[in-house]
Amino acid sequence: MSQKVECPVCCHAFHPSVISEHVNMCLNNEEQDIDQTLTVAMEPDSKKRKSSDWSFLSMNKRSECKKKCDQATHEQKICSSSSKTEESASLPGISQKSANVNGQSSNNIPLAERMRPQSFENFVGQENSEGKQSLLMQVLSHSNHLPSLILHGPPGCGKTTFAKIIAHKVKAKGNIKFVTLSATTCSVSDVKEVAKVAANDLKMLHRRTVLFLDEIHRFNKSQQDTLLPYVEDGTLTLIGATTENPSFHVNSALLSRCRIVTFDKLNMDSVKKIITRALTLLGVSLITPGEATSTENPELTDSDRPSALGMEVEAVDTLAGLVDGDARAALNGLQLSIEGLLARESQISNSKLTITPAVVREALQRSHILYDKSGEEHYNTVSALIKSMRGSDASAALYWMTRMLEGGENPLFIARRLVIFASEDIGLADPAALNLAVATHQACQFIGMPECNLNLAHCVIYLARAPKSTEVLQALQAARKCVQSHQGALPPVPLHLRNAPNKFLKNLGYGEGYKYPPAYSGPVDQCYFPPSLAGTDFFSKGS
Repeated sequence: MSQKVECPVCCHAFHPSVISEHVNMCLNNEEQDIDQTLTVAMEPDSKKRKSSDWSFLSMNKRSECKKKCDQATHEQKICSSSSKTEESASLPGISQKSANVNGQSSNNIPLAERMRPQSFENFVGQENSEGKQSLLMQVLSHSNHLPSLILHGPPGCGKTTFAKIIAHKVKAKGNIKFVTLSATTCSVSDVKEVAKVAANDLKMLHRRTVLFLDEIHRFNKSQQDTLLPYVEDGTLTLIGATTENPSFHVNSALLSRCRIVTFDKLNMDSVKKIITRALTLLGVSLITPGEATSTENPELTDSDRPSALGMEVEAVDTLAGLVDGDARAALNGLQLSIEGLLARESQISNSKLTITPAVVREALQRSHILYDKSGEEHYNTVSALIKSMRGSDASAALYWMTRMLEGGENPLFIARRLVIFASEDIGLADPAALNLAVATHQACQFIGMPECNLNLAHCVIYLARAPKSTEVLQALQAARKCVQSHQGALPPVPLHLRNAPNKFLKNLGYGEGYKYPPAYSGPVDQCYFPPSLAGTDFFSKGS
């Protein structure tokens, strides 16, 4: 009788003749659990998951695998059938819209999710950095090797879509598995469990695993270190996405093992192209000033197609201009505009519903400004403000100040920078500038937003127009250099400059020989430096 072999996945013993088939079913069954459960980590209601949803992460639940294996063949047939149905029903280059996802109808899926393309041919934007002729795109399109990537860019520029297109490509090849995690909801133990399964896949099935880790900057440096051995030995191919500068927020050791792909903010033409494609998807007509062009989609059902609904070209331009290059915000704004109009449809059913610029502004309420009070954009914008004032461009300075305030910046932060600027860049050229800057800081404390924006604008314009002088800054730097570069012990304070508050110190010579300038009618010839530094001038050009 042959000795039984233990399955490395579920730890049950089987006859050698069936162990290979059993391991394949175990791994395929576990892969379905991982793909379905870990993808939920990307959804807003992920915090409501029960602990049972994560049962695939618990080692003591391995016993369930044997029962699932008996149904594996049947489940695979069902999955294969549903996969073919989805593929045949989808529009070219657009993800499935009318099929249910996680039990939800397409009406409950955000428009931004429904509009995700499935191929690089339909990917909008990033023509300069990641165009079709770039080396990276050629590698992704024609090679079986996928390098580890860090996708860096502002929100809504296509990072997640780029990763999901890669997922479609690698899954089509069959020998690569794609797993999605979000650093906002997962932990190190989740990453280790994925790596453990990936190691089994690589050993038993020669199948590689690609891990997409969204918001990777939310992992601290020690958590990011967990990824290093798996990326280095090839157990995992990492695709990380972040809105923060990776040089500041991603471990340098991890960066050296990944290719950094920088995504630019989408321009208005790209955003308008995405909006127009969404109108086609929804069957909404595009209305020009002199004509109406129907963009109805015959593949949509009556329940999916808004009746008698159109959108003015000017409204498309308005929406694209308000979202500041964020395609997700544009699609969400479009969806909100349509839902708002349809809510009134019962009252004006005899009229054609039209999305106008006013409707778009009402839906968004305000401009969608890309500004992070603690991120890179925070420092980029304040740098632009300072340099505009230094260059005496009052209009540009006022623009950057307004962008900061509209983005939610603390007015006291701006006021503190103005106080520093008054001494650093204006100084003695206009001593009143410092008084105004300090008064502005106090006004911001007393009044607060939104009224204190007038005080800030007053000060910014004054500082930009004031004469500039860096004499104070240069003299301070020269004095600091003199002290820091001195060789040996610093020279003592000369006796005639020392304070002599009592008789004992006077007997030691403190204050002896000091000439009190107000007692003299003219200039006093007296050295105020240590003897070794006599004649030093921090205001001369040579200093």
